[in-house]
Amino acid sequence: MTTVLHTEKHGTVRLVTLNRPDARNSLSAELVGALSAELRSADADPTVRAIVLTGTDPAFCAGLDLKALAADGADYLRIFEDDDVIRLIGELHTPVIGAVNGAAFTGGLEMALGCDFLVASERAVFADTHARVGVLPGGGLTARLPDRVGTAWARRMSFTGDLVDARLAVRIGLVTEVVPHADLIPHVLGIASRVTDAPGAIMGSLKHMYAEGWAAVNAPVLDVEHRLASAETPDWSGLENNRRQVLDRNRSQLD
Repeated sequence: MTTVLHTEKHGTVRLVTLNRPDARNSLSAELVGALSAELRSADADPTVRAIVLTGTDPAFCAGLDLKALAADGADYLRIFEDDDVIRLIGELHTPVIGAVNGAAFTGGLEMALGCDFLVASERAVFADTHARVGVLPGGGLTARLPDRVGTAWARRMSFTGDLVDARLAVRIGLVTEVVPHADLIPHVLGIASRVTDAPGAIMGSLKHMYAEGWAAVNAPVLDVEHRLASAETPDWSGLENNRRQVLDRNRSQLD
């Protein structure tokens, strides 16, 4: 049986790779459970000083498994009520670097935004298609996206669902740099190793400072997002059609 998650140890760095390439690494129930368990384990392990999160080509993460969402509706979303792995990434004590190797869409974009910072392959592409598939963001996107790219670009991405390629992503601050695709993982592992050079207690306190300061500023935004997303009742009947339209539109933009 194919495992949905690959992990590798590189000294004090843990490389975590989503592995549902045929489904663009979308979040099945199995992947959610495996990823949550791995991240919590790594975060509790004192020998892990940094985490690198990526996906098996061709995608980083397409977010929610829209086939499962169309078939199971609210039952599928309850997975995230029990174990919200999208939010979890932004709550870890260990520094997390996102190595974005391909498409990071919707919930996958939210997962990427939970990382402390992002490095992109030249093949990386980003989009917020929540509105297009009939759901509201609930993983902190309305706070984290404007924090990275500014309010105007955040609203433009969310309102239009347009794709942002790697070159534009680095220009607006969504990623810190773009590297050749073949160099992405070695390059990010090198950055992660420099993160681990600092004493663990100091780095832990430094991340805590950034995280607590960010949370203090953005708590009202996160509360509003949670309240409105929880109150929304999506139209499940149109979800599959919306999913196909989004896929067709994204393919045409990528061509």
